[in-house]
Amino acid sequence: MKFISVRDFRTSSANIWKTLPEEQEMVITNNGKPIALLTPLNDKNLENTLASLRQAKAINAVKLIQQESVAKGLDRTTMGEIDEEIKKIRKESKR
Repeated sequence: MKFISVRDFRTSSANIWKTLPEEQEMVITNNGKPIALLTPLNDKNLENTLASLRQAKAINAVKLIQQESVAKGLDRTTMGEIDEEIKKIRKESKR
């Protein structure tokens, strides 16, 4: 995978567009940190590509939530504790 700085993206965009189909993916960086992903699209693959990207982002979000849960020790919460928390919140929301 090719990495391109924001500066290179601005100054060499024509070359980037030419090589993108061959590279398949390019990462745009700012100060050495990734900020965007370029991938070639066309009318035939747009919807499938967007659906796949959204699914991957959702899976990643769930993994991050799970990691945070483990870090906070919440992964050991029992169903009884969860039910009690739900009851408490529902009771408070009725007020």
